[in-house]
Amino acid sequence: MRMEVGATGGGVHVAGVDIAYDDAGPKSARTTLVCTHAIGHGARDFELLRDRLGGDHRVVAFDWPGQGGSGPDDAPPSSARYAEILAAFLAKLGIERPILVGNSIGGAAAFELVATRPEAARALVVANLGGLFQRNAMSRLVTRSFARFFEAGARGAWWYPRAFAAYYRMVLPQPPAHAQRARIVASAREIAPILAAAWRGFGDTTSDLRPLAPRVQVPVLVAWAMGDVFNPLWGSLDAIRSIPHARVVKLRAGHNPFLECADEAAAAVRDFEADLPS
Repeated sequence: MRMEVGATGGGVHVAGVDIAYDDAGPKSARTTLVCTHAIGHGARDFELLRDRLGGDHRVVAFDWPGQGGSGPDDAPPSSARYAEILAAFLAKLGIERPILVGNSIGGAAAFELVATRPEAARALVVANLGGLFQRNAMSRLVTRSFARFFEAGARGAWWYPRAFAAYYRMVLPQPPAHAQRARIVASAREIAPILAAAWRGFGDTTSDLRPLAPRVQVPVLVAWAMGDVFNPLWGSLDAIRSIPHARVVKLRAGHNPFLECADEAAAAVRDFEADLPS
């Protein structure tokens, strides 16, 4: 079922992984958007955004390893590993100076890549990215608790599919996301091991991106879904304020504004792009 959430276009082998991707819009467009999704999701998270921007933008979206139509990876999911895959994907497709658009761990991967390789992108648009939240006893408890929840799903706990569906009603509450939410929920057991591994990593010190924030020199649009009960904006504000060229727009969504309120997200991207240096 996991393939239904992801890309249906092409495929490339990068960084030791078979990556599925979609590539839409004019190849001659002035701006290419490269879109990276949340853990356990897929490239179809960006279908609605593509519908609104694809007329005059090239919009590329791909699936992380073991998700959507992409093959498995020997390495566990992390923003560092995903930044490596993102860099290899851009090089393979010959995409130069795109605007990287990322949600959750996808945003964290794009953020980490640009912090260490500023030439990799013209700008960033990130929504509810991980890695910038305050680290304390409560955040460690939350990440451990979610890791155990998904581990139970990987073991085949009888109650897990119903609990996972209830969880996703909070993650993606807005009606435009319901079709993709249903596809994600249908893959609950299949995707549980990757979710468990990711959440174990979210609590690790290596996932802390706050020291990198002052090093991100490209313009950054932080498009925050204000209904996010697991990663609220206030927990990341200090780190966001340390990004040299960042602006914040607050959007009505649970975790993914590109999927849940695509009209508003597309408008925010256009406004942001209009102010970018040529």
